[in-house]
Amino acid sequence: MTQTPGYGPPPGHYPPAVPPGYYYVPVRPPVPVSPGGLPLADFGTRLVAYIIDSLFMSVFALILAVPGLFLVLRHLPDPAQYADDTSPGRFLGDFLGPLLLFELALFVVMLVGYYLYSVEYAHRGGQTLGKKAMKIRIVPLDPHLRYTRGMAAKRFLIEYVGGVLVPFFSYLDGLWQLWDKPYQQALHDKVAGTVVVKVSP
Repeated sequence: MTQTPGYGPPPGHYPPAVPPGYYYVPVRPPVPVSPGGLPLADFGTRLVAYIIDSLFMSVFALILAVPGLFLVLRHLPDPAQYADDTSPGRFLGDFLGPLLLFELALFVVMLVGYYLYSVEYAHRGGQTLGKKAMKIRIVPLDPHLRYTRGMAAKRFLIEYVGGVLVPFFSYLDGLWQLWDKPYQQALHDKVAGTVVVKVSP
């Protein structure tokens, strides 16, 4: 290749980007890992696991709610007996009272169900059904500890009870991992001292 002094290479001729004898190896950002050296689960994987768990618990709620509501409606008084009653309070009390009690009972049962699922079931292996499906696991932040019932209970109180009692808290809790450094923890992870990692295939 000839080149005129003071000018660049002739049209169509360009110097190689990499000097001869060298190879270009792309540099990838390091994968974030837990203090124990395990790769952390990303936000998308955790979100899908959460959706799977929510669907499972929703089916559980329907199994309880549908027959329970049928029984409540079946035992409500006949509206015809209130035709001559000028007081709406008695009518509303007789009808709304049982429905509100049923709703409260269903809420308590679901809260107990979530506890059994996310604490008693999950603390043994650090996985719910959703986490098993997505191949991720809850582990202590300190690699010398094991995942205990107490840690699982703290996660439950923040993630589920806090999410029910505080408006929009569930969104803040789940999205927190997007900007948390260096371990991508949600708020319930921080309180419990846990991280979520990928399971080795």
